[in-house]
Amino acid sequence: MSYPPEQVEEAMKKYDDRDLVQSPSLGPIETANTVTHDAVFGTITQDGPNYRNVGWIGTSVLMMKTQIGLGVLSIPAAFNTLGLIPGVICLLLVAIITTWSNYIVGVFKVNHPEVYGIDDASKLMFGTIGREVLAAGFSLFFMVTISVGVQDRPDAAPPGPWSSDWKLVGEPSFAAAASAISMFVLSYAATPFFFPIVSEMRDPRHYTKALMLCQVIVTITYVTVSIVLYYYCGSYVASPALGSAGKLIKKIAYGFALPGLFASTTLAIHLVGKHFFVRFLRGSRHLTSNTFTHWVTWFGCICGCAIISYCIASGIPVFGPLIGLIGALLGTLQCFQPMGCMWLYDNWSKGKENVSAKWLSMVCWSLFVIISGTFLMIAGTYGSVIGIIDALKADGASGPWSCVDNSNSA
Repeated sequence: MSYPPEQVEEAMKKYDDRDLVQSPSLGPIETANTVTHDAVFGTITQDGPNYRNVGWIGTSVLMMKTQIGLGVLSIPAAFNTLGLIPGVICLLLVAIITTWSNYIVGVFKVNHPEVYGIDDASKLMFGTIGREVLAAGFSLFFMVTISVGVQDRPDAAPPGPWSSDWKLVGEPSFAAAASAISMFVLSYAATPFFFPIVSEMRDPRHYTKALMLCQVIVTITYVTVSIVLYYYCGSYVASPALGSAGKLIKKIAYGFALPGLFASTTLAIHLVGKHFFVRFLRGSRHLTSNTFTHWVTWFGCICGCAIISYCIASGIPVFGPLIGLIGALLGTLQCFQPMGCMWLYDNWSKGKENVSAKWLSMVCWSLFVIISGTFLMIAGTYGSVIGIIDALKADGASGPWSCVDNSNSA
């Protein structure tokens, strides 16, 4: 059966001009090159950037890249502190908690479409003061994380024959154990980034699918790579782990790894800079239009974040303890306590009206996440500060703003 050319042309025109698909909670979803309105970005037209243009597979890839980066380089050294079995158990426990936290990000975004970042969520729960505290924590957390990407302090096995001395169960001090677990937290601490990522999905209803794919691949990668490295290197495993290889392989490894670390750093700078960018221009036409103010603000935010991160990296030239400090002091504050509070904020009032076993169990779980995050924040910070002091006192350690070669690859 054939149709007249005029009818076909009219049908295609209607298809090209089709309406937006409406999401009851998240607002219009972009399905064609049309005008749309978003609770965060306002009116989006063809005259400016389209912020709602990421599919679920692209979303999952972005999530993976924000997770897999510096964290995987510190996990083998944490296994050396805790031992293989406790290390894997603690890593999986952190993975479970952060997966739930990441899921709550998507749920909270559905319930509150105007939320773009963790600071917006904090404002709903704790007011303006809470917003500024979480915003400062978010900014400092990821700018310090970026700074770690431009430094390294690998260890090395002694000359001559040696064998791996890996152990199933370690005997760490309290401070060392807390610092090691904090390294695991940083490995999964991209949770605040998931707010802007879900905000830019074409169809945020696919968020959970993208999240689960990300978490499964990330966890398998962490466990597999870290076990293999620790098994073969034992206590001689470096932090970052690339320093564990021989001189030639080490140079090759850094050659392959540096582009990946550069990509992670670029993505982190982009997301942190965009956090400031959206906050500065939100509610104005400059946010979604290619104006002079738009571009000056954008490049100013990006350059500012990069410069501050470089200064932090040069001022604290140690890798492992700094990873632990970031994870403990700022990581838990970004991906443990706020998400427990988010669930209670959305479910406390309506749950009290009709108490159920499921509601009680989720209340207990949310309180556990909040309490465990607070404990780890205090204990991990203590352990990491001790580690930084010891590292700076060690013979041959690089000092602040030092140009000494600490790559161990020469």
